[in-house]
Amino acid sequence: MKAYTSCFLFFFLVMTYMDGGAQSLKAGIGRKVITPKDPAWLNGYASPQRFSPAAGKDHDLWAKAIVLEDASQKRVIIVTTDVLGLSHEISEDVGRKVKEKYNVPRSQLLLNSSHTHSGPMIWPSAGMFDYDTQNMIVVAEYAQKLTNDIMEAIDGAVAALHPVKVASGNGNATFGINRRSPEIKIRPVDHDVPVLTISDLQGKLEAVLFGYACHNTTLGGNYMKINGDYAGYAQLEMEASYPGITALFFQGCAGDINPHPRGTVELAMQHGKTLCSAVQDVIKHNMSPVEGLIKTALIEVPLEFPALDIPQYQREIVSEDQYLQRRAKLMLSAYNKGWNVTTYKYPIQAIRFGKSLSILAMAGETVVDYSLWAKKQYGKERLFVAGYSNEVMCYIPTKRIIQEGGYEPNSSMIYYVMPGPFMENVEEKILKGIQAVMKDIGVKPQ
Repeated sequence: MKAYTSCFLFFFLVMTYMDGGAQSLKAGIGRKVITPKDPAWLNGYASPQRFSPAAGKDHDLWAKAIVLEDASQKRVIIVTTDVLGLSHEISEDVGRKVKEKYNVPRSQLLLNSSHTHSGPMIWPSAGMFDYDTQNMIVVAEYAQKLTNDIMEAIDGAVAALHPVKVASGNGNATFGINRRSPEIKIRPVDHDVPVLTISDLQGKLEAVLFGYACHNTTLGGNYMKINGDYAGYAQLEMEASYPGITALFFQGCAGDINPHPRGTVELAMQHGKTLCSAVQDVIKHNMSPVEGLIKTALIEVPLEFPALDIPQYQREIVSEDQYLQRRAKLMLSAYNKGWNVTTYKYPIQAIRFGKSLSILAMAGETVVDYSLWAKKQYGKERLFVAGYSNEVMCYIPTKRIIQEGGYEPNSSMIYYVMPGPFMENVEEKILKGIQAVMKDIGVKPQ
């Protein structure tokens, strides 16, 4: 009888380990100030005021990192940054350094940007400005330093790894509206507030990761101080409410979502408090344990542009619109050198902790439809959905938005120095990519 009992217990433990259930996690938290020391060019708007450097700061900007390690010593690293968006160059540089230093593959590193429009220019994530030699040095040096600052935050988190309790939940905040046609009530929005907490084994809160799908554009193009917008104020409010913690914000699929109302620092602070209150309510009433073995997946989906319209660029390069001219100059240069700029390798990433939580992360300014689709498709899974992840190259529209036209699918591509609107199959390709990474981490559609 004892032999049978021992065999059953061994089988139960093996199956529990393989299933990823009841597996403890370790975590470490690190952070690094990324506020520029030199006068910084602000990113996000092509307004006349932005042709001058920032006039000081309201508060610091941060790179913050959480490293989570499962019972098999597999790690996942989540980094949040208070910037408009990270470039492909920065994303690849950080990924290479993390692989070399910690042997953590790229699929286990998730980078996210808050998309504040009052943060420093990250060259070349937006091509709105053309710099003289000295200012180009300032902008490029900041981008290179940012890579090192992100690594310092990760280093601090790895050094601080210790056993923890992890939990997740979801709340609600309603200040985000669909900006494409806000008067049309049926326009999609995602008011979900996902929350992840890390506490020590005695239950003391150490870190809170929370998200929301809404542009950080409470402050307009005439605002000239460094500021994290509502996401920055929400993090400050959380850290004031729970002294000693690190609060991290990740941006959702906010491509067509704006805060409402907007226009002043006071409103940015108000939205920050609203979001903070929503997070606090989740922490008090709606948390479930996160545990189990970590699974990750990362793929690149080739998104297609139409063939280069050379006559169009020939007209634009002699126009008086500096943004059209700049885009035409780069496209014609590529054409004359024989470079192929008609596809973009678009990263989609997924992370799962046992069967308790999954994170889907998409690059670019992903519109809200993708988040809503994923949550419906995988309705039985506790799912966090992030946009603006790993790199921000341009807007990522759906077929419907491409057909409707407007800023996100069309004119924004001028400022991002992209060839033009994506082909209408962009949505089909991305949805298949989402299905692929979710399958890789073991999540099935409902």
